[in-house]
Amino acid sequence: MTTQAESEILTQTGPGTAMGDLMRQYWIPAAASSEITADGDPVRIKLLGEELIAFRDSSGRVGIMDHRCPHRCASLFFGRNEEDGIRCVYHGWKFDVEGNCLDMANVPPHQDFKQKIKAKAYKTAERNGLVWVFMGDQSSVPALPDIEPNLLPENEVRIMFVQRECNYMQALEGDIDTSHFSFLHAGGVNVEDISRDEIAHYNIVHPQPEYHVADTDWGTMYGAHRPAGPDQTYWRFAQFFFPFWTMPPDGDFADHIIARAWVPMDDTHTMFVHISWMNNKPGLRTDKAGVPLPGMSIGMEKLPNTTDWLGRFRTKANAGNDYLLDRAAQRNGNYTGITGIHLQDQAITESMGAITDHGFEHLSPSDEMITQTRRRLVVAAREFAKTGAPPPCVTNPDVFLKARGGDFVAPKEAEWRDVYDQQMQGSKDPTGRLLAAE
Repeated sequence: MTTQAESEILTQTGPGTAMGDLMRQYWIPAAASSEITADGDPVRIKLLGEELIAFRDSSGRVGIMDHRCPHRCASLFFGRNEEDGIRCVYHGWKFDVEGNCLDMANVPPHQDFKQKIKAKAYKTAERNGLVWVFMGDQSSVPALPDIEPNLLPENEVRIMFVQRECNYMQALEGDIDTSHFSFLHAGGVNVEDISRDEIAHYNIVHPQPEYHVADTDWGTMYGAHRPAGPDQTYWRFAQFFFPFWTMPPDGDFADHIIARAWVPMDDTHTMFVHISWMNNKPGLRTDKAGVPLPGMSIGMEKLPNTTDWLGRFRTKANAGNDYLLDRAAQRNGNYTGITGIHLQDQAITESMGAITDHGFEHLSPSDEMITQTRRRLVVAAREFAKTGAPPPCVTNPDVFLKARGGDFVAPKEAEWRDVYDQQMQGSKDPTGRLLAAE
């Protein structure tokens, strides 16, 4: 059971909170590089309860800073992005991407004090299509984490942003809960319609997995297993790694180079960031004739982006229209009546409320990964608040290369951690970094 005190630690991420302070020790994916253009419009971004603007200067550098001008607190969103800086339109003060004041246009030159003024700006970095921001101590910035798909060239990865209207933790937990796949996503699928060459059919044949769960150097990991004949076992492995990343199991372990960040915008809104290798084999999507299974698509329509704090990457299907729930389809093969795996997850996690009341839930043995991940996060947040020592993984960015999710079939009597290690050794390694991490 998650106590009220633990729940508050888990779900509160604003400035000065235990979890918020922990998360600020890590690099955070903030935007797609394509969203921010040189001398283009500033973009409102909300992260960990802070209202920020992002802009790209004339030289191509990205700045992310508090949206308030340090003069009179007018919003720099309305500013002019020009000549390697953002200029406040209220009195003409201008700042570079590091927050340095370049000009005090309304102050006589002999009276200006721009060298004493600095906007609250955060360190940024870009890698392969993603803009990252570090919101912790700006004098002690760690290396970017070696998230496997983000090490691939930009033209080899698919990057997707989707906003979710709930706390990050309940959104994240869908990725580390394997048993729901057999119901929420595949509940309307008949096993007779699935090719035996598609190993994911074991999710339908055996909807009640057994679990092994363990703490890892990067976070937590589960190995969920189901029978796969007299001498074999079907395995699904998933990963959580600090502070809000997952690697889901839905795909062939050998090439399932996927990572997902569940970034808190504030305590009741989350930005889902999906990064995946374009050459990976997708999980169960079609029947044995190649016909798409009801409700199993991935794609979704999005509303046009707007310029408000919550205006980016919202789905057209949402709580306001019941996620386009089709009751007739639900009665005739689509278990949920909602089209698309992501939207099914979204509907369920948002239906829990903006912040789940953990005191109302009753966790079962199939929730062991969720229980252990919550505990790991709470312990880490409390320890950082107490000692200030670097939290897990901050000083070892290569550790994430030891993590991967996916499914496979292995000999029945094999020990679960040995099975995982063997699969890692036999996995595709397009970045060339897995071997270096061993």
